[in-house]
Amino acid sequence: MATIKDVAEMSGYSISTVSRVLNNDQNLSVTEETREKIYEVADKLNYRKKTVRVLVKNVAFLYWLTDKEELEDVYFKTMRLEIEKLAKAFNVELATYKISDGIEKIPDSIEGFIAVGTFSDEELAFLRKKTTNGVFIDSTPDPNHFDSVRPDLAQMTKQAIDFLIMKGHQQIGLIGGTYHNPNTDMDEMDIRERTFRQYLDEKQRLKEGFIFCRRGFSVDNGYHLMKQAIETLGDDLPTAFFVAGDPIAVGCLQALNEEGIAIPNRVSIISINNISIAKYVSPPLTTFHIDIEELCNNAIKLLLERLVDKRKSVKTLYIGAELVIRKSTN
Repeated sequence: MATIKDVAEMSGYSISTVSRVLNNDQNLSVTEETREKIYEVADKLNYRKKTVRVLVKNVAFLYWLTDKEELEDVYFKTMRLEIEKLAKAFNVELATYKISDGIEKIPDSIEGFIAVGTFSDEELAFLRKKTTNGVFIDSTPDPNHFDSVRPDLAQMTKQAIDFLIMKGHQQIGLIGGTYHNPNTDMDEMDIRERTFRQYLDEKQRLKEGFIFCRRGFSVDNGYHLMKQAIETLGDDLPTAFFVAGDPIAVGCLQALNEEGIAIPNRVSIISINNISIAKYVSPPLTTFHIDIEELCNNAIKLLLERLVDKRKSVKTLYIGAELVIRKSTN
């Protein structure tokens, strides 16, 4: 088993420097290049040490979704469970607050927060008075004050369109949800719909009649919207649909199967999330795999950079996704 002495000899640094770097000594002043070299050598020699993490207390987990929203979209439930698991691994004590509790329940004693869901301007102003250390997952509601980490939905939308065009599809539709603005209580265009419209318009392929969206990312919503598309368009139904999320896509597949519309020979479906059921539906769903563990892992690390490393600058991090091709596209 490799020792600190072995790492020091191969890296060319003193045992003291190597030891302090590998033990995350915050008072050590060395360049990033030095740290990277030591870490690289440690990995090469398979050096392992017991990681001792500082206990971080008074962190709030703001889970700003209703039970119904979580039930309809497993994406957020998976995210909640992952945050709770990673918090223990990183030695972070979390106190969970739900939208039903109300923002006023968050105590003055919090040092920072991790947040999932939709927050109003009033709630954001409240949080700014509590702490400067906050990370939002899946949204960027206050980029001037708080960090965020989110999947790059705009890039996925463009990639989906490029993939379908490459497959020879001339007519592409969209089935999706909407963004509910908590300030106006109105439904607005989701980033996937905005990007879909802009990108297809640039390619002179946009058809307004091929877009079907309403609030909700549930199986029922997908079923309803695909039924609406079939009834409205008849034989003019597009040969492919980009769908905003897997639960919606599952409903779309149900509606198409009920109507005897062949997938993918008549209509191809491509979606986002790669939830566990995606490979078991009929036909298995082509979808982008969003790495929720990576999202949550980065959220925890961003918060620790603020709380432990005292970083002052604000970060917004976009995470890419892998397209998993299955039989719902041809």
